[in-house]
Amino acid sequence: MNEMIDLSETEDFDTGTAYDPFDVAPVRLTVDLGALTDNWRDMARRSGNARTAAVVKADAYGLGLEDCGTALYEAGARDFFVAVPQEGATLRTYAPDARIYVLSGIWPGQEDFFFDHDLVPVLASEEQLAFWMSVIADRDEHPCALQVDTGFNRLGLPLEDALALADDVSRPASFAPVLVMSHLHSGDNPSSPLSRVQLEAFKRVAEAFEGIEASLSASAGIFLGPEYHFDLTRPGIAVYGGEAVNGMQPLKTVAKAEARIIQIREAAAGSTVSYGATHQLSRNSRLAVVSAGYADGYLRSLSGSGVPLRAGGTPGAFGFVGNTRVPVLGRVTMDMVIFDITDVPDGDVRVGDYIELFGPNVPLDEAARAGGTIGYELLTSLGLRHERRYIDAND
Repeated sequence: MNEMIDLSETEDFDTGTAYDPFDVAPVRLTVDLGALTDNWRDMARRSGNARTAAVVKADAYGLGLEDCGTALYEAGARDFFVAVPQEGATLRTYAPDARIYVLSGIWPGQEDFFFDHDLVPVLASEEQLAFWMSVIADRDEHPCALQVDTGFNRLGLPLEDALALADDVSRPASFAPVLVMSHLHSGDNPSSPLSRVQLEAFKRVAEAFEGIEASLSASAGIFLGPEYHFDLTRPGIAVYGGEAVNGMQPLKTVAKAEARIIQIREAAAGSTVSYGATHQLSRNSRLAVVSAGYADGYLRSLSGSGVPLRAGGTPGAFGFVGNTRVPVLGRVTMDMVIFDITDVPDGDVRVGDYIELFGPNVPLDEAARAGGTIGYELLTSLGLRHERRYIDAND
């Protein structure tokens, strides 16, 4: 069987006493559910008169659908967006009366699954729309949503087709869209004129489907102001503590990833570090080898040297230990990373301590930029080996 062993009841083999796996885990993740729900409430406040959904796709951005979904539901969220129907079925257990939208839509063979779990398909193509029309032709009403492309060229009915559908009197009486939606492609850049172009296009859609709720804005769009809010907003990354708008300070930190120091070693000036000997030490150094790597979502591109990003002169990633920022040296490997802890006072770090990979002292998006990516990718790349601890929203 290919299963991870549950160590939650493990006893120390010397003393026979139980220990908390979080305290000795090679890699661990702390998720602050209070910060998560505070961020959601902040986005709800910024959404003004619009109702505020919660986007929990990709296992709640890598932080755990069950725990995050439950916390957001208890905080008041009643509209949720997931990517695939399996996520929706899981969420239904913890959000019994919520409306759960499935962004990937529906395909033949999935209809009973949608009906059984009361999921709302987001119809994003002519093929999905035609299939849904055939499914509900002889049924009672079941809600659906319509995605309209206003310039993204990703998913959505073409604008003119959507407008024609609004006027189509021959559509089945049981066809019951409860939401029309689109998505901004440049909302994270407030100075982009293209968001205004999409807004004007979407206004035509909202007017054509009068009486049906409309939604245009995810996290970034909410910051563009009330004109973009319509009836329902869909915050995602901002809720999880990531940057929603370029250059804007994110909301509260939700996730802290840490790796345990396996070994501290002395290394002489002139010696090299990690695969390929891509980093040569310029001074006598102390190195901390930690138990994390790209198998845990700590991307190889975060390496201090030996990857294409560093050739351009951008610095590699930093960790944090002993109240000191410490750089990654050499290449990140599958299960290990090496940090330079030479500048950490001797008494402030020892084997078994944890180095923060990202969190309150190494902001998520700062770490992501060092790897040439965005906070979304770091969060959703978190591996299964992280021992997780959830700080309850009421703590």
